[in-house]
Parts: sequence; C-alpha cells; structure tokens
Amino acid sequence: MSAQDLDDLLAAIRLCRICRDAPWKAPLPHEPRPVLQASFGARLFIVGQAPGTKVHASGRPFTDASGDRLREWLGIGEDAFYDPARVAILPMGFCFPGQDAKGGDLPPRPECAAAWRERLLALMPPPRLTVGLGLHALKWHLSRLGRRDLLAPTLDATVADWARIHAEAGMIPLPHPSWRNTGWIKRNPWFARDLLPVLRAEAAAAIGPD
Repeated sequence: MSAQDLDDLLAAIRLCRICRDAPWKAPLPHEPRPVLQASFGARLFIVGQAPGTKVHASGRPFTDASGDRLREWLGIGEDAFYDPARVAILPMGFCFPGQDAKGGDLPPRPECAAAWRERLLALMPPPRLTVGLGLHALKWHLSRLGRRDLLAPTLDATVADWARIHAEAGMIPLPHPSWRNTGWIKRNPWFARDLLPVLRAEAAAAIGPD
C-alpha cells in the first residue's frame, strides 16, 4: 500500500467506461465522467450515492445546493472540503447514473462498486471518521465492517440511531443534504440539536487545523 499505488488506481478509475462499454444491464445513457476525490492522507471519508447533473457537468463533487448544505452540516469551508489530503469523497457510483421517468436520479450503477470500491479502500489508510449519505452507502460500508446489524430497515431509523453507529462503527449516518429533506430536518429537531454538533467536532478533528 503506497501513495503511488493509490494514484495509479485513481487514474484508472477516472478513465473507467464499464457502465457504458460492459454494462450489467442497460448501458449508461451518456458518456461516463467519474467524479471522486481521494488521497493517501485523507482521514475524513464522505461516502454517498452518485453524482447528480450539476456535478456531472462540473466534474467536481458536491458543486450544487446539496454541497452547500453538507459543508454547513460539517462546519467545513470549501478550501478544506476540496483538499484531497484531508477529505475523501467516494460515492457508491462515480458517474451520474441518469434519471428516471419522473426526473429523479437513478440509483448508483452496481458495476462501479463491484469493480473499484474494495480495491480503492484497500489502498487507503483507515479514516478517522466516515460520513454516510443514504442507504446504498451505509449498507455497503457497514457490511464491509461486519456490522450490518447496525442498519435499520429505513434511512430515517438508521440516522436516528446515529450515536450507536458512531460509537461502534466510526461512522455518522446522514440523510441526503438535498432541499427535499428540509421538511424531515424540521420534523426531527434532534438532528440539528444533537447530531450536528458531534458531526462538526468529529469532522474538525479528522481534517486537522487550517
């Protein structure tokens, strides 16, 4: 395991076309553009679903309103957030998966995690903190840790059990920072009152001082 090994793998990931050229089912309906951020030094891992349309266009993670909210939740500015030596951003699918008939984003492509995820994490030192966004990411990572028992049937219930998941798996589960979840946040005042202060303190400890 070395920084060069990781850099070589990241270069290969950024050239990946599996979901277009060798898909498991229907091919990706547009040209692939893998979007991720990682380095050998990162100790804060953000594991989410897949890029959306704006991220696909920019080629940079979380360049949208969801990113603004996520950075506010974390208490991290853009300079730290986009520093790969401090923060790794590793969606379950590295490419925008397309949209369904109602205009919602499709689930992450399954080929991506199968081809790259274990290889990538094997080359990275363990994080101090993992932030999990959505059930796809939480299910995969808790299973990898042998703690599938910490995953509740719904995302709401899983996030509600955040303190136990943090204590036992080193991970803090979050809802997606989309504007669509504004109502959920208002209905669950414990999220801002109890979870976010811990998240900000743990994120700050993971990335180190500016």
